Amino acid sequence: MKNAAFFLGKGGVGKTTLSSATAYYLSRKGKKILIVSLDPAHNLGDVFGKKLSNKRTPLAPNLDGIEVDLSEWITRYLKESREEILATYRYNTTINLDSYMNIMKYTPGTEEYAVLWAIEYVVKEYGKEYDRIIFDTPPTALTLRFLAMPTITMVWVRELLNMREKVLRKRQTILSLNPEAHVIRGASSVEDDRIYGKLSGIQKRLSSLHQLFMKDSYLTVIINPDTLSLAEALRIRHELEKLDVHIDSVCFNKAPSDGACGEEVKENFHRFPIFTSVYVPSGLKTLEDLVKVEIPELAEDMERS
Repeated sequence: MKNAAFFLGKGGVGKTTLSSATAYYLSRKGKKILIVSLDPAHNLGDVFGKKLSNKRTPLAPNLDGIEVDLSEWITRYLKESREEILATYRYNTTINLDSYMNIMKYTPGTEEYAVLWAIEYVVKEYGKEYDRIIFDTPPTALTLRFLAMPTITMVWVRELLNMREKVLRKRQTILSLNPEAHVIRGASSVEDDRIYGKLSGIQKRLSSLHQLFMKDSYLTVIINPDTLSLAEALRIRHELEKLDVHIDSVCFNKAPSDGACGEEVKENFHRFPIFTSVYVPSGLKTLEDLVKVEIPELAEDMERS
């Protein structure tokens, strides 16, 4: 069974509402569910009328919630990076780490890696305790970037490993010719080299996350009855397919009775199950209002995956 589930889509299409309704539906069926908001806007707590944080908060019987604080995870990521640099290059006292970290805080990719390590932590820490972990994701741009990060980064980490192997082989050659060579610093084999070991560890973490997105997660894309959200959904589908990550279903949310855009959705996503969720005019004011969202078919398909 795919233990994790991700609700994807353009901002404002109803990811938080549908992920919450699905989580609540499954919890009422006796499944133990953890719902996690990755969206910096953090509306999840509002849906359940609870103040959420990085720590688990009970929302209902069998249902707990977390709102990932990205700023805190960026701080953790930078702290971890600093410690790794100090451990790996401890012989080099010329590195100005404070200046480097200040720049790194604003470097493209920092936010995406922070999201990845937060997902990794949640899955490893809580995966065995819950029947399903449901992720409410940020708008498309950030979501596509963090979903793509494992695949993209594994490519250059693999190249860095190859380059490091060449460096170590040259060291071995120099030492074989002159065992007393003073220009050699550090290890000369992959087993003893700290840098090679660190790169291998990063590659292992990224491979595990790629496996999570590619095979171990249920991905559903939310579409509203408008051309912009449909175009965004198609973009998500095509971009993920390039990474060998495939969506499992489509949810046509806020669909009116006349089926506006319905034919276009069917035409563009005919290979996928399409589930319809009806708009609740009165809004979500209580937990019982989540039942009105009508997502049993989506939830049941998720359970069968």
